[in-house]
Amino acid sequence: MPSPDYLLSFILASLVVVGALLLLKGWNRNPRLPFPPGPEPRFLIGNLLDIPASYPWKTYAEWGKKYGDVIHIETFGNHVLVINSLEAAIELLERRAHIFSDRPAVPMLALNGWDMSFGMMPYGGKWRQHRRMFHQYFRREAIHTYYPIQLKKIHELLHGLLSSPEDFVQHIQTLAAANIMAIVYGYDIKSKDDPFVDLAEDAVERFAQSFLPDVWVNSFPFLRYFPSWFPGCGFHRFAQETIPVVEEMKSLPFDFVKQTMRDGNETFSVVRELLAKNSGSAEQETTIKHTAAVAYAAAAETTTSTLHVFFMAMALHPEVVRKAQNEIDAVVGPGRFPQFEDRKEMPYCEAVFRETFRWQATVPLALPHATSDDDVFRGCLIPKGTMVLPNIWAMLHDESVYANPEEFDPERFLNTSANGQIQLNADDRILSFGFGRRICAGRHAADSVVWAAMFSVLAMFDISKAKDDEGEEIPIEPMLSDVSLSHPLPFKCAITCRSEAVKQLVERTTEL
Repeated sequence: MPSPDYLLSFILASLVVVGALLLLKGWNRNPRLPFPPGPEPRFLIGNLLDIPASYPWKTYAEWGKKYGDVIHIETFGNHVLVINSLEAAIELLERRAHIFSDRPAVPMLALNGWDMSFGMMPYGGKWRQHRRMFHQYFRREAIHTYYPIQLKKIHELLHGLLSSPEDFVQHIQTLAAANIMAIVYGYDIKSKDDPFVDLAEDAVERFAQSFLPDVWVNSFPFLRYFPSWFPGCGFHRFAQETIPVVEEMKSLPFDFVKQTMRDGNETFSVVRELLAKNSGSAEQETTIKHTAAVAYAAAAETTTSTLHVFFMAMALHPEVVRKAQNEIDAVVGPGRFPQFEDRKEMPYCEAVFRETFRWQATVPLALPHATSDDDVFRGCLIPKGTMVLPNIWAMLHDESVYANPEEFDPERFLNTSANGQIQLNADDRILSFGFGRRICAGRHAADSVVWAAMFSVLAMFDISKAKDDEGEEIPIEPMLSDVSLSHPLPFKCAITCRSEAVKQLVERTTEL
């Protein structure tokens, strides 16, 4: 450990260098146009002290009432643009996608092994290669191939809810991991204790933590060369702890597929198909390995968090449960589970599906974009290299679009036709999937499994608030965690089978 005098001298010298660099950066930039409106920056540090420590998406939405739907903030000379409206997001991220499709450099991801994610790769050839490989197996036209797998895993979810409904969160996690593991790797998860259930959650949680404000290396990349004992460099320890988790997530299921191929097992999986087409290229094999790992981690966590929100919404709104079940009973009838072809006949259930995504956005701030060139928007300069944050939460809680946005109200997605029929309106976009060329490549698979899981559960079970020993309902606070991929805070609910006939159907199906 260095002496205190050496440490003090080192810190002072570093601060002088940082200050000089920031002054030089500010001196060389003298834009003729103003930046978009936002809070007034301070000397050197910019808006560092303005950035909220918790639930930043809510603060940004409040700022929007003062500054408008596009807000500029600056920290140590780095530009950030927050987009609070869908209109501005479409204009910038889609109509100007040639400028707004890059990703910002996040040094922490390179340190902890998460830089292999094509979701965070710079816009270019390597990203296109990974995206193309993923897209061929997860485009809309390919998803029907996975319907039998998805339904099988959903039926296992129903059996889990029947046997231990109090463990509903673990059963959701198992479904989410089992579904994507079966599709991508041909691996069959049956127990909530399977190590692959927790592995993706741990890896994705560490990915989310890489973006926290106190990870100083993202603002000062040169800190990566400083020792871990230096103030603000604790991220080195976090990176060293994260590397083996990410490596396991990449390698364990991938090696499982390679071993099954050597053993002559011909079980379908995306990885098996890709490896069979590979001509022996080590680089191509690495691309397959990384692409599969991203599919596994991202799909498992987003599916879990969305279904978790669904259970919370149903427990809080028994009237919604009844209406959805009435529609399911009318369309599906007794003796079978909802099928994908039933979807178009169930508008109220579709409205519940849309409202679940809107009500509590599990991705409140979409993954950041970055500008690859200067641009001008509404007479204001958006410099090259600006980090762009789409505030999904603000868009979905815009009172000019969604009246009483804090309420769970599927009716907001429905209209009544002249002949009295209930019809869905045109608001069918799931904003959590992102925008433009960076929209989630796995959105079609996520859409289908989440829909089928929601309404298979409602077809078989009632969901309501749990009761305490005195028979009083246990309240549920509809709050989500304060991270980039949010989950509902822990709550209890009562999940009961609707009838003896339904119970027998679940038992009979899972025995097949």
